[in-house]
Amino acid sequence: MSRRNWNRIQPSSLRNALELCKDFAKARRNLSVERIAEQMGLTDHWTVYKWIQSGRIPANMIRPYEAACGINYLTRWLAASSNHLLIEIPSGRTVNTEGVQALQESLHAAVGTLIQFYGGKAEADETLATIQNAMEGLAFHRANVKKHAEPELDLGGDAG
Repeated sequence: MSRRNWNRIQPSSLRNALELCKDFAKARRNLSVERIAEQMGLTDHWTVYKWIQSGRIPANMIRPYEAACGINYLTRWLAASSNHLLIEIPSGRTVNTEGVQALQESLHAAVGTLIQFYGGKAEADETLATIQNAMEGLAFHRANVKKHAEPELDLGGDAG
């Protein structure tokens, strides 16, 4: 079984985003829905199941749910569904070669999926997800280069 690349997945609906967060929490943090609800401060874990089943979650519970799960698929879907890109705030620090290689891979994947889509061999959702990942990667590096002259302090990073 191949390992899932969680950073490349783009949710296709709010319900899908809720499911992906839950799946990520199970796969990477070994958290059940009961433990997610506990970390969110909910007394009844069935509430989380209800949100996942209906695809509806109160806005004030989005951040606690994402924090408990450890990934922000709901925020990603909200941004993409309103035609916005979501990028991490770059610090202006030097990027290592793995970061640039990951950008190259996402750009290559986007072009490859576009070719397949126009050839009738790829679905629209898959194509949109790979394009979204590539654009977010480029936007991150654009902002990082722009901030490079004045990097921010790394207050939480490794000393050394």
